Amino acid sequence: MTERTETAAPAAAAPPADRPTPVSPAPAGAPAHKGAGAPGNGNGRWSGDAGESFRRNLGLVGVLVVLIIIGIITRPDLYGDMNWVGDNIMSILTLASVVGVVTVGMTFVIIGGGIDLSVGAIVALAGVWSTTVATQSYGAGGMIFTAIVVAVCVGLVNGFLISYGRLVPFIATLAMLVAARGLAAEISDKQTQVSNNATINGIASNDILGIPVLVYILAGVVAAGWVLLNRTTFGRRTVAVGGNPEAARLAGINVRRHSMLLYALSGLCCGIAAIMLTAQANSAQAAMANLYELDAIAAAIIGGTLLSGGRGTIVGSLLGVIIFATITNLFAINGLSTEAQNMVKGGIIVAAVLVQQFRFKSLTQLLARNKLSSTN
Repeated sequence: MTERTETAAPAAAAPPADRPTPVSPAPAGAPAHKGAGAPGNGNGRWSGDAGESFRRNLGLVGVLVVLIIIGIITRPDLYGDMNWVGDNIMSILTLASVVGVVTVGMTFVIIGGGIDLSVGAIVALAGVWSTTVATQSYGAGGMIFTAIVVAVCVGLVNGFLISYGRLVPFIATLAMLVAARGLAAEISDKQTQVSNNATINGIASNDILGIPVLVYILAGVVAAGWVLLNRTTFGRRTVAVGGNPEAARLAGINVRRHSMLLYALSGLCCGIAAIMLTAQANSAQAAMANLYELDAIAAAIIGGTLLSGGRGTIVGSLLGVIIFATITNLFAINGLSTEAQNMVKGGIIVAAVLVQQFRFKSLTQLLARNKLSSTN
């Protein structure tokens, strides 16, 4: 917008070099942002930004259907038992629950133009700190409070180093990955710490109306993340900061503070995940949540979140997590190796990035040309 204003104006009317060109406000009724579910140019469900999210999520559902069909073909004996199918669905959702919570926070960070390689280490540190003898003496409330506070504080440190220390997100979070793992090992003396709290352990073993509590926690975090991204000023600012930080700054957004809050939000999700993972294992150790950062990033990419920032959806990220959990389940019931599973996951990640590049560049340009031709 600034470049068009300067080009159209005569040279004599150009603003002084030390004064920024004002940014014109959006027209009344125009969407506040695009990319996180906002409608695009009124072209309906199947075109524009909102249409892109819908088509992408529909495609992910199609991938899930294909995986289910593969399971039916390879193990018809299991899929012929409806009771087993119901239990298997709950197993997949339970498997996806912890990584899914971490992925929600990661999605916000990536949409905001960052990356967080320390999420697995933060989960481990929060889990170890919350299962020390001193912390467990305060009961379930003390353990949950400790895990969340520790994780949020580490996230704030990440955000401060990146926003105010001007460190590259990759370097800052990589350093935190090493430091947090080391601190967790120091606190636990490299030993597995057993959780003796029945309330915490019951989070993984109890269910409500046949649905595990872990799945309810995942659903609650996803719902909260969706509302935060699509229905609040915080979400609109996240998309703006990730799409064009300089334009966001000129629009009055405190980009540094907002970026720091995004990493704190990622830490909050890690704290919740730490309690969930501790409940599943009835223990915590410095090596827990290994490579969760890669799983979360991969799921977000599969869900359509752009690594360059400015675009992504919580629903898409959730579908990405479920797809990976379904693949893991499919390989397990067929007795296939973990190595083959990892190769398939790697291929899916590469394919998803290639599809993103085609959709958001080639296809967008093609639609723009077709629209221009039709108007002429």
